[in-house]
Amino acid sequence: MVSSHQDTDLCTEPEVLRTNNELGHPLGNGGEEFVDCYSEADISKTLAYAYETNRTVNIISGGTKRGYGGQIEQADILLSLKHYKGIVEHSVGDLTMTVRPGTTIKEITDELSPFGQCLALDPPWPEQATIGGVIAANDSGPKRLLYGSARDFVIGTRIVYADGRIIRTGGKVVKNVAGYDMNKLFIGSMGTLGVISEITLKLRPIPKYEGVSILHFQNGQEMAIRKFAVHLLDSMLEPVCLEVLTPSVAKKMTGKNQYALVIAFEDRERAVREQEKWIQEHIPKEAVLTIFHQHEASEWWGQFYHLGASRCNTTDDVKIQAALKIGSNNLDVLDNLQIACQLADDIGVYVEGHGGVGHGITKIFMEGFPEAFISFVELLRKKVEERHGYVLCTHLPFVLRQKISVWGDKPEHFFLLDGIKQVNDPKRILNRKRYVGGL
Repeated sequence: MVSSHQDTDLCTEPEVLRTNNELGHPLGNGGEEFVDCYSEADISKTLAYAYETNRTVNIISGGTKRGYGGQIEQADILLSLKHYKGIVEHSVGDLTMTVRPGTTIKEITDELSPFGQCLALDPPWPEQATIGGVIAANDSGPKRLLYGSARDFVIGTRIVYADGRIIRTGGKVVKNVAGYDMNKLFIGSMGTLGVISEITLKLRPIPKYEGVSILHFQNGQEMAIRKFAVHLLDSMLEPVCLEVLTPSVAKKMTGKNQYALVIAFEDRERAVREQEKWIQEHIPKEAVLTIFHQHEASEWWGQFYHLGASRCNTTDDVKIQAALKIGSNNLDVLDNLQIACQLADDIGVYVEGHGGVGHGITKIFMEGFPEAFISFVELLRKKVEERHGYVLCTHLPFVLRQKISVWGDKPEHFFLLDGIKQVNDPKRILNRKRYVGGL
């Protein structure tokens, strides 16, 4: 369902617009002027003013995606949603929640916890990452294996178009199947089609019990990971994640400098322990098993979600931090991680990484000199694309985004994306050049 309206007298300059005194951010995606939005009306009025005066607009909230895409350092206006937060509606019985975009994942978790409910979405840096940014980037974590990515949780949105018009897509009930799902158009579009002003989400009951099983494999025995993962995927088990860790991540998380396979279960205690029993009975001889439950498992995840860069951009005046996302066949994940580690050794950069052998998404975190990183991305992308995968740069300083294609080559369907952009934002003022192919 789609509905729209537009307020009158929106083209006057917003009173909250002010000069931005924090220009020159290393991650770019800033603005010459700055506006803090506290309401949907603030968003609408600002966009209508920008549209009529032909001013470009960048969008920011928690800032964890600031280094993701963007070929223009400064727009005319930086529109901030970080203060436009809070729960609009929580239907406990229907397991749905409507929330404003500046609300962090942790704030949503804290709000739902007393009701025994949760948003089963696990992006990194939950204290900083806002639901608006997560949805705009279609972000997710290892638990997407069972629960899905961000696009699988959204059942309704309110969107402010580039000219200030406000539309509603979807609804506030889970069974919403009338016509084309317009929500999908905006999820993952990096804010280039409209500003999300409200999101309605599907919830789940908090699992009664959780366990994290970690299999450490001896050096040189990495292929046993693939064999065991295939065996597990062919079984009746239902893990929430099946994540491979590089030795560097495993050492940070467990103290063991070896490739590791993380298998997590969330269910009733008996169901969790029965599935863990299967692992114990089928453990490869090359592996050593460690199991965490409840509080220890939660602490392990808390550490895991703080891997890699968040809003920071540099480690010192010379080295940079960066992050990549690799999409591939799920059984190519181990190969991609090994290729990344080998390239890092050859080129001289530090790399951490993990990837889901159930869903095929791999994340690489890098630290090193800019010139080395350019070579690293080019070589890694070539290797991955040979296997029909892709490599995206999800965190990169602005100066390097001028030298490296964040999104890779234009896809064959680019003309469709360009057409959608033309219809939604004909003046191309929203997050200009932030998305695929410079959209």
